[in-house]
Amino acid sequence: MNVIQQLEKEQQKKKVPALRAGDTVKVHAKVVEGTRERIQVFEGTVIRVTGGGLRQNFTVRRVTHGVGVERTFMIHSPRIDKIDVLRHGDVRQGRLYYLRGKVGREARIRERRRLVAESPEAEEPAEEAAEVPEEAAAPEGS
Repeated sequence: MNVIQQLEKEQQKKKVPALRAGDTVKVHAKVVEGTRERIQVFEGTVIRVTGGGLRQNFTVRRVTHGVGVERTFMIHSPRIDKIDVLRHGDVRQGRLYYLRGKVGREARIRERRRLVAESPEAEEPAEEAAEVPEEAAAPEGS
């Protein structure tokens, strides 16, 4: 591994959600205003994911007061506090530029129905449910 790859690996974030075009996300970005720093939340639909490694970025689009706003974020940037994936969209294309010409109901994206492997919420209740019968079985046998 050469020096550049080693430096890039050190700067990459460890926990990054798997993003795809069509996902609805909330991006918590740090904004510097003068001497103060605050976190600004930008919620919208991912219309593209490009690059790889340290240079990977994604573009998020939302419509505010009838005006479309798009922002591009670097995934591994220190200015990004966290990325919350709210919904996984079911789309056929990797670039959703056609949404720029759509308004209202036309711009809707279907939600992907199958479970995503990285969602821990779906796995935890199943483990708890498996533990309860075992505990209940022990007192009955005594």
